[in-house]
Amino acid sequence: MGIPIYQVDAFTNHMFAGNPAAVCIPRRPVEADWMQSVAAEMNLSETAFVVSQDNGFSLRWFTPAVEVDLCGHATLATAHVLWETGRVPSDQPARFQTRSGELIARQVSNGIELDFPAIPVPPGDAPDGMFAALGVEARFVGRPRSDILIEVDSEDTVRSLRPDIKGLSAAGVRGVIVTARSASPDWDFVSRFFAPGAGVDEDPVTGSAHCALAPYWAEQLGKQEMIGYQASKRGGVVGVRLAGDRVILSGQAVTVLQGALCAGS
Repeated sequence: MGIPIYQVDAFTNHMFAGNPAAVCIPRRPVEADWMQSVAAEMNLSETAFVVSQDNGFSLRWFTPAVEVDLCGHATLATAHVLWETGRVPSDQPARFQTRSGELIARQVSNGIELDFPAIPVPPGDAPDGMFAALGVEARFVGRPRSDILIEVDSEDTVRSLRPDIKGLSAAGVRGVIVTARSASPDWDFVSRFFAPGAGVDEDPVTGSAHCALAPYWAEQLGKQEMIGYQASKRGGVVGVRLAGDRVILSGQAVTVLQGALCAGS
């Protein structure tokens, strides 16, 4: 009997957009090396591994290269699968124990809400060579945990980025968030996220980056509730709402395929 595995497009309401994640559901805990091998085989920006336990579910996330501490789109995808398959009743939240503490997902009328930690964005310096690798000038540079956040002058600048990926990978950070105010009335800010150091040249839609983008743009725009658009090739919409030291992320998800791994736990 194989191990159930799904592929889900997250932060979108239709297939072939948003950010694809694999969701693997072993029947019992498995070794990290095995999970890393599965993530490399799936070759998506993240593969989530979710295992039932007494207080909900344990949840871990792997890129094709490394395990990560926090991943929004794969958490959204996981909650979507648990409700869709009846592993969690539709009227109950999904609770996850993770390396970033307990995370809670809830179904709402327009999709799924995720209760994540807010990540402060103190000002800081960019590593040598980063601006040359990005080909931009910065209005602001911040250091949210293991990432760099760079505000640039316009949405056009964000959309037209063609960074030197090798140059970015030498920066020694998990990822680089490039953001600007939106030129469209449909959203408040736009962003892109590059993480070659974690094995992902550009992530299509990044929930964890919005844990930093939300408090940053709340201060800039004087708003607690906003809509962000991640302007990758696939594109995706992320709702954000500040709630003290937490960020409520919201979005939709669509199952693209389902199957089973032929070997493992």
